[in-house]
Amino acid sequence: MIIDFHTHILPGVDDGSRSTEMSEEMLKREKAQGVDRILLTPHFYADRMRMGSFLTRREEAFDKIKDIATGLGLELQKGAEVAFFPGIGRAEEIETLCIEGTDLMLLEMPFRRWEDADITEVEYLIRRGIVPVIAHIERFFGYQKSKSIMEELMDMPVLVQVNAECLLGGWSDRRLGINLFKNERAHFLGSDCHNLDSRRPNLEEGRQVLAKKLGQDVLEKIDDLGSEVLGG
Repeated sequence: MIIDFHTHILPGVDDGSRSTEMSEEMLKREKAQGVDRILLTPHFYADRMRMGSFLTRREEAFDKIKDIATGLGLELQKGAEVAFFPGIGRAEEIETLCIEGTDLMLLEMPFRRWEDADITEVEYLIRRGIVPVIAHIERFFGYQKSKSIMEELMDMPVLVQVNAECLLGGWSDRRLGINLFKNERAHFLGSDCHNLDSRRPNLEEGRQVLAKKLGQDVLEKIDDLGSEVLGG
């Protein structure tokens, strides 16, 4: 089962799809690329929105596309891309933002140099039984003074997601993405698609790069682990 672990396909919820029509075309492109299951992960920012209103908007957007997905033979699973905030590890009802039916949370770490307190917050999430899936890990290396804090995070019981775009970028980006999978530091691939052009569905292209550089076995490992942790 091929899974897109990170998308912004739901219409009108965040800076992703702007309409049901755009979402439908995004779903069709996912299907054409061989995707079987899609995680719907709109942005959640604790300082901008209440959880209740976010969940309501997400459900309303889901209702607009669920029949389209069913007609295409696609499985959808609701979640969120939860932006890190101080106190996240102790926030009430934060489990509500996990991917439905699982204890996984797609977590976007802060776009700055991380501090020990940030790692402690992730530890608090883990103690609550949440398994953080670190979103697009490749985007944070440039902010850190040294790799040690990145290693500290990845040594924790977390899972790591890489964007397909990383594998399609320049030489240094591709090398980083490939090495993360080669060294078993990354577990999942996501398109992080937002629209039909600048941030389009591109999971297939990323998978092709991994298969060419590391072999088909790495894709089978990604797919098997995804099916295992998501269930069904």
